[in-house]
Amino acid sequence: MTTVQGMRAVITGASSGIGKAFARSLDAAGVHLVLVGRSEERLATVASALSKEPVLISGDVSDATTARRAIQACLDTYGGLDIVLPNAGLYLPDKGWEVPDERVHHMITTNVAGVMHTVHAALPHLLDQGAGDIFVTSSVSGHQAISWEPVYTATKHAVQAFVHATRQQIVGSGVRLGAIAPGIVLNELWGVSESDSSIDDRVAAHAGIRSEDVAAGLMFMLTQPRHVTIRDLVMLPTAQPI
Repeated sequence: MTTVQGMRAVITGASSGIGKAFARSLDAAGVHLVLVGRSEERLATVASALSKEPVLISGDVSDATTARRAIQACLDTYGGLDIVLPNAGLYLPDKGWEVPDERVHHMITTNVAGVMHTVHAALPHLLDQGAGDIFVTSSVSGHQAISWEPVYTATKHAVQAFVHATRQQIVGSGVRLGAIAPGIVLNELWGVSESDSSIDDRVAAHAGIRSEDVAAGLMFMLTQPRHVTIRDLVMLPTAQPI
């Protein structure tokens, strides 16, 4: 197992849910952080609970300049880049034809283009140094079609295809690229607030997992020996019937 202490990481979608859990886990492990999110105020709240002051980048990942600013901030502040976690994403459980077109478009550009922008901004630096890790937050919806979220499913299938094809392009470079794909996570993306009293009951019933569970899966991926890549890690609540 390898250590991540002293490494430098960029996390998108860091203001809530899985991204916030990633930030807490990496901070506890001694990683220097650049946190990216649309709300600077919410990022500041996350930062206030960390042991080291992170760099905060407010912006929308569907805009390619956001990823470039975040990567450059990591290089300028910490002198390098080791870990990139394209995590920002939106969820749309509705029937796509029943919601405004702009909502569908925003989710597609965030979930797909946002991942691509972040990976493309990071790869030249990681390839130059011959090392580094990029692990994308995907979903079990990227591995199978799920009837109640067809547009979301389509975005995550696109993410999976992008991760797999890009990984094949960089094989032998020393850079690891993979995806972590959770099922039901009891966080804001699923409309569950952190203070929701039902979370403990749903976890006890094996009907959902916590953002912290996904962060633990990420730490497993990151701390594997360098000759091991976890290409896909699917994490489901034990009682999720898919």
